[in-house]
Amino acid sequence: MNDRSFNKGIEDVADEQGSPATKRDKAAARRRQTILEAAMICFIENGYHQTGVRDIARQAGVSLGNLYNHFAGKHDVLAEIAALERSELDAFFKLLADPSAPLDVLDRFVTAYAAYLATPENIVLTIEISSEAIRKPDIGTLFLANRNDLATALALVVARGVSEGDLRADLDADEASLMIIELIDASAYRSVLGEVPMGKMIGGLKGFIFAAVRNG
Repeated sequence: MNDRSFNKGIEDVADEQGSPATKRDKAAARRRQTILEAAMICFIENGYHQTGVRDIARQAGVSLGNLYNHFAGKHDVLAEIAALERSELDAFFKLLADPSAPLDVLDRFVTAYAAYLATPENIVLTIEISSEAIRKPDIGTLFLANRNDLATALALVVARGVSEGDLRADLDADEASLMIIELIDASAYRSVLGEVPMGKMIGGLKGFIFAAVRNG
């Protein structure tokens, strides 16, 4: 299961003054991590709306009161999971910032991002976060901010490709980037729901994208 970077930073926990973490601080951070991991399991297995705070506490092996010491409720748990998605996207931002030939960068991005999305836990959790984003503006803001930032980074690659003559001159970089990401999303859904390995789909996906954007 993807751990949504829950382990990141536990050993580096510090107070607001920057003092080294105490054993108590680290224990609290680990407990918070355990709750987040338990919530993700519950959301994936049972759905967000079918999961109660007691379910999360039971899965985490903590008391209800202990859970409330860390989160006001399951909405706050989901909000943090959505925020942690950003750290998982860092590798893609780094890839898109590579100054290599735009077509090479685009090829590597499509391959890597499709593989990342096409795992059952990521698809199910993305669906849960997306559906909740429609109902809760703060979740929607977090979720869309990540997507928009990724599209913006990809648009810079597309614009560079247009400028260098590798990609079609009539492309709108922003629109093309959003469509590329949406195509990858849709392919990932089909891969998981249709039980078709992404490895068997990636060639066709990249062929379609490159046929649409390549110059000549």
